[in-house]
Amino acid sequence: MRADVTVCGLGYVGLALAQQMSTSGMVVIGYDVDPVVTAELAAGRSHIDDVLDDDLTAMSIAGFTVSSDPAALGASDAVVICVPTPLDAEGAPDLGAVRSAAAAVGARLRPGMLVVLESTSFPGTTDEVVRPILEQTSGLTAGVDFHLAFSPERIDPGNRVRTMAKTPKVVGGYTPGCRTRAIELYGRFVEKVVRARGTREAEMAKLLENTYRHVNIALVNEMAIFCHRFGIDIWDVVDCAATKPFGFEPFRPGPGVGGHCIPVDPHYLAFKARSVGLESTLIDAAERINAGMPAYVVQRCADLLRTHGGELAGAHVLLLGVTYKPNIRDVRMSPAYDVVRDLRARGARVSYHDPFTPRFTVDGEPVPATADLTAALRAADLSLLLQDHTAHQPEVLTAHARLLFDARGVLAHAGDPHVEVL
Repeated sequence: MRADVTVCGLGYVGLALAQQMSTSGMVVIGYDVDPVVTAELAAGRSHIDDVLDDDLTAMSIAGFTVSSDPAALGASDAVVICVPTPLDAEGAPDLGAVRSAAAAVGARLRPGMLVVLESTSFPGTTDEVVRPILEQTSGLTAGVDFHLAFSPERIDPGNRVRTMAKTPKVVGGYTPGCRTRAIELYGRFVEKVVRARGTREAEMAKLLENTYRHVNIALVNEMAIFCHRFGIDIWDVVDCAATKPFGFEPFRPGPGVGGHCIPVDPHYLAFKARSVGLESTLIDAAERINAGMPAYVVQRCADLLRTHGGELAGAHVLLLGVTYKPNIRDVRMSPAYDVVRDLRARGARVSYHDPFTPRFTVDGEPVPATADLTAALRAADLSLLLQDHTAHQPEVLTAHARLLFDARGVLAHAGDPHVEVL
């Protein structure tokens, strides 16, 4: 079967991309190395928040097919690579999936094809990692025999307003001709395409976007620590500062950062900086602050218990929300993992309530889940609000929790003596 485009990697980025392309009238093939993923999708069952089962049905009607056969990578005139780029055990970039995908695409590359990398990585990845693999495997030359480009993903899980079609798409090509070909592809389903000078500029733009968030979150987290020590309400401080109509963008503190971008992308930039002898001083400082927030939250919980005559060791702590964002089921790199580890290390008994996450396992050990929020609040020695899901109604929390630590500022102005806020 011939198609307009093949999407390589059907995770949070790839499947959402395939859905938007399909909705726009394109015939799309979805390829993933995991046969379980493709089997579930073929059966009409989605594994991500932004693509519903009904969406898969509509996509299928429009011609969308899925496959774990690498031959699918040669069945279109364009291939978009959307594979994971995690960190390895030492915190360095792991481009194993990108290299494997590039080799698989290269083995099926034909003259005139377009290959686009969307996986986030350090500047130079498209040219220095992907291009040589494609050329060596295929015997073709980028910019002459085939087109090569980079376009950073801008997926915001759970955002129903800023959809992919309404979010400007940055595109950088290996050559101007490559960029033009890629712009033609994205222009079919995105309202605005932004031309980057080249692939490195497009790659760097993605890292700047998320490093900006990482650093500013670290700043407000450090402000929260300062304000607590000085007896100042950080939430009121942020609300007041946010009224300034210029020169200030409000960020709010929390128990740490999570998800597929902010905890990872700055590491790619820092890695690239070190490779040329530069120090990423600000990025490294932001990482230390944000990575330390789970332990800070646990210490505040211990202090709250001690104030009321209790101890963390042996206490039953209920976590409210374990995902990294509100009202989604995505737990990738959620700060809840480190919170659980620290609580367990200090002898606490941990359970959780999260209507979006039926199972939550930390270091191979499941965290007990409870469906009855009211009963769970009453049973716990201390409840810890880690994520502000709409299911966690403030009036329910304050009415039934024995002690409550709010790490998200939902109850910032409640004035309740048994509630403490970050």
